[in-house]
Amino acid sequence: MLLSAAESEATWLGQWAQLSASGHPGKSGFALLSSGQDAFSLRVLLSEQADRRLDIQTYLMGDGLTTRLLLHRLLSAADRGVEVRLLIDDMGAVGQGQELAALDSHPNIQVRVYNALSVGRGTLTGRVLASAPQASRQHRRMHNKLWIADGALAIVGGRNLGDEYYSASEPRNFTDLDLMAVGPIVEPLSRSFHLYWNHGLAQPVGRYHRVNDEAWRELQVSLAEWFATNADSPYFADLRQRYADVGQGPLVGRLHWGEGIALWDPPGKPAWRGRPAFSRTMAGELLEHAGQPGERLAIVSAYFVPGEQGTQLLRQLAESGVEVEIFTNSLEATDVPVVHGAYQARRQALLDSGVALYEMRAESESDDDIGFSVGSSASALHIKALGIDDDRVFVGSANADPRSVWWNTEVGVLVTSPGLAAELQALAAIGKSPSLSYRVGRPASGRLYWETAQQGETVRFSREPGGFWRHLGARLGRITWLEPLL
Repeated sequence: MLLSAAESEATWLGQWAQLSASGHPGKSGFALLSSGQDAFSLRVLLSEQADRRLDIQTYLMGDGLTTRLLLHRLLSAADRGVEVRLLIDDMGAVGQGQELAALDSHPNIQVRVYNALSVGRGTLTGRVLASAPQASRQHRRMHNKLWIADGALAIVGGRNLGDEYYSASEPRNFTDLDLMAVGPIVEPLSRSFHLYWNHGLAQPVGRYHRVNDEAWRELQVSLAEWFATNADSPYFADLRQRYADVGQGPLVGRLHWGEGIALWDPPGKPAWRGRPAFSRTMAGELLEHAGQPGERLAIVSAYFVPGEQGTQLLRQLAESGVEVEIFTNSLEATDVPVVHGAYQARRQALLDSGVALYEMRAESESDDDIGFSVGSSASALHIKALGIDDDRVFVGSANADPRSVWWNTEVGVLVTSPGLAAELQALAAIGKSPSLSYRVGRPASGRLYWETAQQGETVRFSREPGGFWRHLGARLGRITWLEPLL
């Protein structure tokens, strides 16, 4: 059941949200979470401050520093009576079954897996092979990411559970973005979780993995011992120093108040036959509610596959005078080169119509932690956001690709707020800067170039940056029949 307004308002977070909104009747408050450390710390804080319920929906759960600490905090919350509900896509739970079942054995914790298979659960290879007989359904996944605490505060965006989403991974981190929300918008987001949680595709993890009733105690002891050993790790030590610094400021910046519309795909979408009608998808609803941009459209997407119709739409907007900008991964930065190949096939047509293309580099020279910067670590863009004119922003789990439109389920929030729109524009401007990204251009001669800055000097490449295997993978993505599945 959903928490009632009275139940939510009786919690500490509910009272804080109510106090924050007191000067903005009927409005919702929003803040962008661009820093991985801040996004992680806020999740820890919510786990510690929740009084009644924590609802968590995620596509995948990795094993690492951040996930283990969050699981430790979730068990502590459950011990003090908080109801914890974790909904994870079954593909993202591969290899995690026993740990999730142990978590589920706690009296106050429930774990459900979405679009599950009973076989091939131990390894990704085994799971892919087991999925083959049901490929038409099993390639469709629940891609939603959502945190809701006490029905009072919500986080929606691109971050899963895993070190690479919170700037805690040594070899590679994702540059990502969440939207924190309070106010009336939290109720429909809670309803979306409720619909997924109670759908037939969501099954208790205990149906597939058996553990004893006290397994959660063993997990709790194991996590406590692990944390005692790793409490002084560089990442945790850096976080303690970061938030001990008074000059750092609050964890969440100033809230922007405005109107919000929660959007999500129907939870049964993975079981539908064939490609759904566009009007029945979250993308269709977003297009209907957002309307046509009059001056500016900025698309920030980890994977950008506009297809023939999307390319035509973007070209028409650009040729009509709308400033259209695309910010996505470069070939050298993307973790899925085959998807980049489908984007390559559309790049020239977009440039010819005046669309501006920016591609994030794999490594940057900046060391400022401002969301788009991850020091010397390798990086890849994972943000899913839209900026429409100077007053509308969409942040969610959906990429600008066919997979997010037709096959996966997604969730997001469309916000009307000039202040939030200006903040997103500022963040995008940082990400598109020459020290972090390539500007893709095409001179009169017709050959594309990639322009960036290295050690303060402008550098132009006539060959797309990226190694041999990445170029080979991208070529596969240019196979026409594959594009609608990417």
